[in-house]
Amino acid sequence: MACTTLLVGRLATNDGSTIVARNEDGEDFSFDPKKLVVVNPEDQPRTYTGVANHLTIELPDNPLRYTCTPHADPANGVWAETGINAANVSMSATETISANARVLGADPLVAYQPAQGKPGDADYKPEVPGGIGEENLPTITLPYIHSAREGVQRLGMLVEKYGTYETNGVAFGDADDVWYWENIGGHHWIARRVPDDCYVVQPNRQGIDHFDLADALGEQHDYMCSADLAQWIRDHDLLMDMPAHEGDTGETVQGLPRYFNARIAFSTYTWLDQLYNAPRKWYLCRRLTPSDPRFQGAAPAFGPESLDIPWALRPDKKLSASDVKDLLATTYDGTEYDPYGTKGTPETRHQYRYVGIDRTSECSVLCIRPNVPVALRGVHWFAPASGPFNTAVAMYANVTTMPAYLDTPTAVTTDSLYWNNRLVAGLADPQFFESYEPIQGYRLNTMAQGYQMLHETDAKLMALAKEGTMNLDAMDDAAVQAELAAANQALADSVQAQTRSLLGTVLDQRTVAMKNAFNMNDH
Repeated sequence: MACTTLLVGRLATNDGSTIVARNEDGEDFSFDPKKLVVVNPEDQPRTYTGVANHLTIELPDNPLRYTCTPHADPANGVWAETGINAANVSMSATETISANARVLGADPLVAYQPAQGKPGDADYKPEVPGGIGEENLPTITLPYIHSAREGVQRLGMLVEKYGTYETNGVAFGDADDVWYWENIGGHHWIARRVPDDCYVVQPNRQGIDHFDLADALGEQHDYMCSADLAQWIRDHDLLMDMPAHEGDTGETVQGLPRYFNARIAFSTYTWLDQLYNAPRKWYLCRRLTPSDPRFQGAAPAFGPESLDIPWALRPDKKLSASDVKDLLATTYDGTEYDPYGTKGTPETRHQYRYVGIDRTSECSVLCIRPNVPVALRGVHWFAPASGPFNTAVAMYANVTTMPAYLDTPTAVTTDSLYWNNRLVAGLADPQFFESYEPIQGYRLNTMAQGYQMLHETDAKLMALAKEGTMNLDAMDDAAVQAELAAANQALADSVQAQTRSLLGTVLDQRTVAMKNAFNMNDH
């Protein structure tokens, strides 16, 4: 399994943005080159067929423009992954999660079945398409939604109609809300709104814990679910909460407790979860909420292998896009579990799966900013390749094209941010601390320039709007889009020059440490 998700509500960010962020990690030994592009309405398919599932879906005729981070090589499908559309709605798909045997037995996944035999043969069986999955989800969802809530509803409809071949967690954000959606089995799903003053850390495991069934089947203020969820749970005896205390009757909905723990009901509790999933949530939550006594003391209630840390917590301080990027790059910095550190032992330093792992394809930090005009709200921070060695580039989403430096080719080249960051990571990893200072300086400078570009461009365009030369309350003003594209390009050009310089620095550091070095004054 792969990926780590970090979601932040608008009251927990420094500028009131909602943040939907995720490391897109490849499977074991998988390094998928990724790019940041814009899909314009004329380029969006009206008939879509998945590569992995062989499923054909007819799509609506009115798609919105959207950014996304697809594979550089489309041979195995699009895998659009993350993006912001022209309605200023963000989407991250997906966080691969787990479901237990009870769930999968009650609602099996919808797997692709290849054809057997040849047409005309007596024993011929035609292929059976699979359900939808990570390869497909942004492409068939993001261009057709106008709010985070609509994203939950459309994705739920698609899974109910077509099923899914895998269990996934998907996040949606707009200027007001962040919603997190999880499919439960092949056709069922639940969703929960992230509290405005909270964050959510989501590793590869079903994560929503507290669930309000009455709200999900009624007003849907903070919870949503598939329409038949209560009956399905009841028919298959899926709830695992102990009965209420004697004398506490509690509220019920369709014969079930109104409140139940969805994680206990639907997720896995395995040794793999303890080593692969729990440590990531523990470390990030401990970093973000150090005041919580459950993370403190000689025998804390929550440790690296704790499987029941609350789904949402309130941070001790507000978070920014750069904070989120840095958190998603961590390798348990400062602990005995850090592979680059000096604490602990060789065994502890490789005991748990890291957040910032080698096979990260890209990290996207998707910000929807409510305190600027509509045309300026969406910012897609794009950080390709392994987190400890890369930077995130701030790109306005309301454009029709992205800089060529972010459009990754399949072949290795120094004219690509993805490939440059991969090269830096490969060279710097064996001598992490020797390269640490130039890499941190590069990250600090480039991300500071991203903030500077946003501040200056916002101010420039708002001044022009006051003069009446452009409309910032619409998403299709060509003059606005041209200015945003020019700002994006200028930042990309600066990042390209600094990345080239960093690559040269790291290359020099590695070269002078080569084993075949020999100088006349060595002896």
